[in-house]
Amino acid sequence: MNADDRNILARGRVATRLPAQDLDRARRFYSEQLGLEPVDERPGGLLYRCGGSEFVVFRSTGASPGTFTQMAWEVDDIETVVSELKRRGVVFEEVDVPGFRTRDGIAEIEGNYPSKGARGERGAWFRDSEGNLLGIGEPVV
Repeated sequence: MNADDRNILARGRVATRLPAQDLDRARRFYSEQLGLEPVDERPGGLLYRCGGSEFVVFRSTGASPGTFTQMAWEVDDIETVVSELKRRGVVFEEVDVPGFRTRDGIAEIEGNYPSKGARGERGAWFRDSEGNLLGIGEPVV
Protein backbone atom coordinates (compact mmCIF):
# COMPACT_ATOMS: atom_id res chain seq x y z
CA MET A 1 0.00 0.00 0.00
CA ASN A 2 1.52 3.34 -1.03
CA ALA A 3 0.90 6.80 0.50
CA ASP A 4 -1.84 7.63 -2.03
CA ASP A 5 -3.74 4.46 -1.08
CA ARG A 6 -3.55 5.31 2.63
CA ASN A 7 -4.76 8.89 2.04
CA ILE A 8 -7.71 7.99 -0.17
CA LEU A 9 -10.20 10.05 1.91
CA ALA A 10 -7.87 13.06 2.07
CA ARG A 11 -8.60 13.63 -1.62
CA GLY A 12 -12.36 13.70 -1.00
CA ARG A 13 -14.49 16.65 0.05
CA VAL A 14 -16.18 16.66 3.45
CA ALA A 15 -19.92 17.29 3.44
CA THR A 16 -21.93 17.60 6.65
CA ARG A 17 -25.34 15.97 7.09
CA LEU A 18 -27.83 17.42 9.60
CA PRO A 19 -31.05 15.61 10.53
CA ALA A 20 -34.45 17.31 10.48
CA GLN A 21 -37.70 15.85 11.74
CA ASP A 22 -39.59 18.61 9.91
CA LEU A 23 -37.85 19.57 6.66
CA ASP A 24 -40.22 22.47 5.90
CA ARG A 25 -39.59 23.98 9.35
CA ALA A 26 -35.84 23.55 8.85
CA ARG A 27 -36.00 25.23 5.42
CA ARG A 28 -37.79 28.23 6.96
CA PHE A 29 -35.22 28.48 9.78
CA TYR A 30 -32.23 28.36 7.43
CA SER A 31 -33.87 30.90 5.13
CA GLU A 32 -35.42 33.35 7.59
CA GLN A 33 -32.87 33.19 10.40
CA LEU A 34 -29.62 32.35 8.63
CA GLY A 35 -30.33 33.87 5.20
CA LEU A 36 -29.47 30.63 3.39
CA GLU A 37 -31.39 29.08 0.51
CA PRO A 38 -30.84 25.55 -0.78
CA VAL A 39 -28.91 25.40 -4.04
CA ASP A 40 -30.51 22.06 -4.83
CA GLU A 41 -33.02 19.64 -3.37
CA ARG A 42 -34.30 16.12 -3.70
CA PRO A 43 -37.09 14.28 -1.92
CA GLY A 44 -36.17 14.39 1.74
CA GLY A 45 -33.09 16.60 1.42
CA LEU A 46 -31.91 20.18 1.00
CA LEU A 47 -28.39 20.98 -0.24
CA TYR A 48 -26.70 24.21 0.90
CA ARG A 49 -23.32 25.64 -0.15
CA CYS A 50 -21.26 28.09 1.89
CA GLY A 51 -17.74 29.25 1.11
CA GLY A 52 -16.83 26.29 -1.08
CA SER A 53 -18.25 23.67 1.32
CA GLU A 54 -21.65 22.08 1.40
CA PHE A 55 -24.05 20.62 3.88
CA VAL A 56 -27.33 18.77 3.64
CA VAL A 57 -30.37 18.97 5.88
CA PHE A 58 -32.24 15.70 5.48
CA ARG A 59 -35.58 14.35 6.68
CA SER A 60 -34.99 11.96 9.56
CA THR A 61 -37.19 10.17 12.06
CA GLY A 62 -34.39 10.45 14.62
CA ALA A 63 -33.69 13.58 16.61
CA SER A 64 -30.33 15.25 17.01
CA PRO A 65 -28.95 15.04 20.55
CA GLY A 66 -27.60 18.58 20.18
CA THR A 67 -24.96 17.81 22.81
CA PHE A 68 -21.97 18.76 20.65
CA THR A 69 -21.16 21.09 17.77
CA GLN A 70 -22.28 19.35 14.59
CA MET A 71 -21.20 22.01 12.11
CA ALA A 72 -19.61 25.45 12.28
CA TRP A 73 -18.82 28.42 10.11
CA GLU A 74 -15.50 30.28 10.33
CA VAL A 75 -16.03 34.02 9.90
CA ASP A 76 -13.89 37.16 9.86
CA ASP A 77 -16.01 39.21 12.30
CA ILE A 78 -17.92 37.13 14.83
CA GLU A 79 -19.44 40.13 16.63
CA THR A 80 -21.09 41.39 13.45
CA VAL A 81 -22.37 37.93 12.51
CA VAL A 82 -23.73 37.19 16.00
CA SER A 83 -25.37 40.61 16.18
CA GLU A 84 -27.09 40.16 12.81
CA LEU A 85 -28.26 36.64 13.60
CA LYS A 86 -29.64 37.81 16.96
CA ARG A 87 -31.52 40.54 15.09
CA ARG A 88 -33.08 37.78 12.95
CA GLY A 89 -34.19 35.87 16.05
CA VAL A 90 -31.37 33.34 16.52
CA VAL A 91 -30.86 32.52 20.20
CA PHE A 92 -27.25 31.90 21.22
CA GLU A 93 -26.22 29.46 23.94
CA GLU A 94 -24.80 30.88 27.14
CA VAL A 95 -22.14 28.70 28.74
CA ASP A 96 -20.56 29.13 32.17
CA VAL A 97 -18.37 26.21 33.20
CA PRO A 98 -14.87 26.21 34.73
CA GLY A 99 -12.43 27.51 32.12
CA PHE A 100 -15.10 28.36 29.56
CA ARG A 101 -17.63 31.15 29.62
CA THR A 102 -19.61 33.10 27.03
CA ARG A 103 -20.26 36.81 27.33
CA ASP A 104 -23.10 38.10 25.17
CA GLY A 105 -23.08 34.72 23.42
CA ILE A 106 -19.36 34.76 22.50
CA ALA A 107 -16.58 32.79 24.20
CA GLU A 108 -12.85 33.46 24.16
CA ILE A 109 -11.08 30.15 23.54
CA GLU A 110 -7.39 29.68 24.31
CA GLY A 111 -5.23 28.08 21.68
CA ASN A 112 -5.80 27.19 18.06
CA TYR A 113 -4.36 24.79 15.55
CA PRO A 114 -0.79 25.81 14.59
CA SER A 115 -1.57 25.45 10.87
CA LYS A 116 -4.19 28.20 11.20
CA GLY A 117 -1.58 30.71 12.36
CA ALA A 118 -3.85 31.93 15.16
CA ARG A 119 -3.25 32.12 18.89
CA GLY A 120 -6.87 31.52 19.86
CA GLU A 121 -10.46 31.58 18.70
CA ARG A 122 -13.72 33.28 19.54
CA GLY A 123 -16.78 31.06 19.34
CA ALA A 124 -20.57 31.16 19.58
CA TRP A 125 -23.21 28.41 19.41
CA PHE A 126 -26.90 28.17 18.60
CA ARG A 127 -29.43 25.49 17.76
CA ASP A 128 -31.35 25.25 14.53
CA SER A 129 -35.08 24.50 14.45
CA GLU A 130 -34.32 20.76 14.69
CA GLY A 131 -32.05 20.88 17.74
CA ASN A 132 -28.74 20.62 15.85
CA LEU A 133 -25.99 22.54 17.66
CA LEU A 134 -24.22 24.85 15.21
CA GLY A 135 -21.22 27.07 15.81
CA ILE A 136 -19.50 30.18 14.56
CA GLY A 137 -15.79 30.74 15.03
CA GLU A 138 -13.31 33.53 14.41
CA PRO A 139 -9.58 32.84 14.62
CA VAL A 140 -7.69 35.27 16.88
CA VAL A 141 -4.38 36.17 15.29
